[in-house]
Amino acid sequence: MGKGTRYIWTLDRVQNLKSLWKPGHCYLRMEEDTDFRIRFSSLCFVTDHVGFHGTIKSSPSDFVVIEIDEQGQLVNKASDEPICKVNKLLPEPDTLAKKPKLELQNLSFEEKSSQEVSTLAGCSDDDQNYEPGSEKEDTIKDGTSTCEEEDIDVLGSLLGEKTDELLNQFACDVKEKWNSKTELIGSSPEFSLGRILDKNQRAVLHSAVRQKFPFLITVGKNSEIVVKPNLEYKELCHLVSEEEAFDFFKYLDAKKENSKFTFKPDRNKDHRKAVHHFVNKKFGNLVETKSFPGPNYSADNPNVVITVRFREKTHKHRKRSLDCQERKDIYTAFTLRKENLEMFEAVGFLAIKLGVIPSDFSYAGLKDKKAITYQAMVVRKVTPERLKNIEKEIEKKRMSVFNIRSVDDSLRLGQLKGNHFDIVIRNLRNQINDSANLRERILEAIENVKSKGFVNYYGPQRFGMGRKVHTDQIGLALLKREMVKAVRLFLTPEDLDDPVNRAKKYFLQTEDAKGTLSLMPDFKVRERALLESLHRFGMTEEGCVRAWFSFPHSMRIFYVHAYSSNIWNESVSYRLATYGSRVVEGDLVCLDEDVDDERLPNSRVHLVTEEEESANTYTIHQVVLPVLGYNIQYPKNKVGQWYQEVLSRDGLQTCRFKIPSLKLNVPGCYRKLLKHPCNLSYQLREERNADVKIEGSHIDEATLSLLISFDLDASCYATVCLREIMKHDV
Repeated sequence: MGKGTRYIWTLDRVQNLKSLWKPGHCYLRMEEDTDFRIRFSSLCFVTDHVGFHGTIKSSPSDFVVIEIDEQGQLVNKASDEPICKVNKLLPEPDTLAKKPKLELQNLSFEEKSSQEVSTLAGCSDDDQNYEPGSEKEDTIKDGTSTCEEEDIDVLGSLLGEKTDELLNQFACDVKEKWNSKTELIGSSPEFSLGRILDKNQRAVLHSAVRQKFPFLITVGKNSEIVVKPNLEYKELCHLVSEEEAFDFFKYLDAKKENSKFTFKPDRNKDHRKAVHHFVNKKFGNLVETKSFPGPNYSADNPNVVITVRFREKTHKHRKRSLDCQERKDIYTAFTLRKENLEMFEAVGFLAIKLGVIPSDFSYAGLKDKKAITYQAMVVRKVTPERLKNIEKEIEKKRMSVFNIRSVDDSLRLGQLKGNHFDIVIRNLRNQINDSANLRERILEAIENVKSKGFVNYYGPQRFGMGRKVHTDQIGLALLKREMVKAVRLFLTPEDLDDPVNRAKKYFLQTEDAKGTLSLMPDFKVRERALLESLHRFGMTEEGCVRAWFSFPHSMRIFYVHAYSSNIWNESVSYRLATYGSRVVEGDLVCLDEDVDDERLPNSRVHLVTEEEESANTYTIHQVVLPVLGYNIQYPKNKVGQWYQEVLSRDGLQTCRFKIPSLKLNVPGCYRKLLKHPCNLSYQLREERNADVKIEGSHIDEATLSLLISFDLDASCYATVCLREIMKHDV
């Protein structure tokens, strides 16, 4: 090979595969890659049959994928566990403050209209008496200092009647001055509640005052509690209505886990930006804000709501009463059925409907788009009842949820045993220039792969369906910490004239994130999330780093894994082209057949010795190759040298496979060269259609379809298995 010349490997087409084939060998030729990317095409085969042609994914129902959980159960089967009620989900917490706190955290502003706006009778014309409304099922009660029953009149009982009246009068005076637009003269007025020696009573009073009068703040001075006007409350009233400000500060003081507050729908983007800025500037260490489409959102009615929720770390490290059990996050597990829908789009839609963010969802693996898929998922900060309430809404997006139940933790990628596939291959026909009986060809092919297996390539889904940019290119840019380049690659358009690609083209020409957002369709959840961050932080290296955080961790790591997966595909093609099915000195083999190969520890990966090669100690089915990362070893033969050359080619000689700025660590793993389908069954079916004409087929009046079912281990691809069976790309 000439220095600097780039090549790819492709399979030579031969007239008679059967006569030339030698089991375990790959027939490859080398061509120059015109786009200067080395890419080993996934065209090695390990079986010696001729194969056949056919069409897969004619419709989503022709390709059904059902996840198999770690216990070996199909996730589409009904669970025996009943939906868990909220009062059984968490122990009913005891509370300290003696005044009941309104459960406002999971209600939008409209839903709260019948509930308390102010408890100060006579202080404002807008004040209303509190009328208890029905609480949302997923509301969690909270406490602040002791585990006793709340007393209705905590302020009156602790302060005494006279001090309580003076406090009410002070609050009225502050409100009247604000409502009359009269500026407070001199220093901010104060009102002392006196010295409270008991620490627990002070905590109760601090909370009770701020809950009853959110426009006031309390300050402790040597056991004395001093009450002052809350100037931040007044500042917020310049941006939103007083009712919203009142409820927001009430929500803020309650500090209730798994709770959120929603402002009124707002069409004015600049105004929403000002609200975001105020909340993040004043309380950014405590809460975070997100914008979501509001009720009846459309292009003609661009209602958007701002939702506020407490940051996770705030709850994790908050002090608790020694007598009250620390509360855990809520986790709700369910099975998601989706049809002809990309998984990230499905998660984005569910997040909007549930008022959470995509990173609150966890799953064991990604699933095909053009298919009907069933997979286990867990959503955080959402109760089972709340998830059940959106069932009707998500049906419009060809989704459904069932097996809804409470669990203790989220899922992680790879936390599954495998997947079950039910596939229909239509319009079956012989390979070109093959005159053998089609039925015999099909049966021969299936039995061959059933016994010998297939090359365990990562499938094309791993790299995206784009022609110009693949996900592995984005992953390489991220590994090289070229954040701006990675963003530009992500937003590179295809040569198609549709709204999505027109928006992407506009962005690459102008880098105008705001303008691109107005062009990008709403259903492109990932693109819009990235663009919103770019509009906020700018198209700089730092701005692009922050923009990548608009994606959940599982998606950021997905692009890096795509690069590692592509290199693994190249490596297995090189390995089979170089050594065939022989196990040679320096190969890596798996010593533990019962462990998922991608979870193999280094201690269970063995380097083949010269003596073991001579004695044929191991078989090709035990050989593994490393998937790039910081915690793997390489083969000690030509394949290991090849890895180093590829890393050098891609500018990763010194890469440690850690990206601290994106909080990504890639330890790497091992993957077997060959895999077998399990529980394989099939059936041939004739479909009569007078209008169908199929070249090369020996069936005149009917076409054959193949119904095939099998199980594959996690991270194996059905399309790759079918490619081995059919002997052509599917």
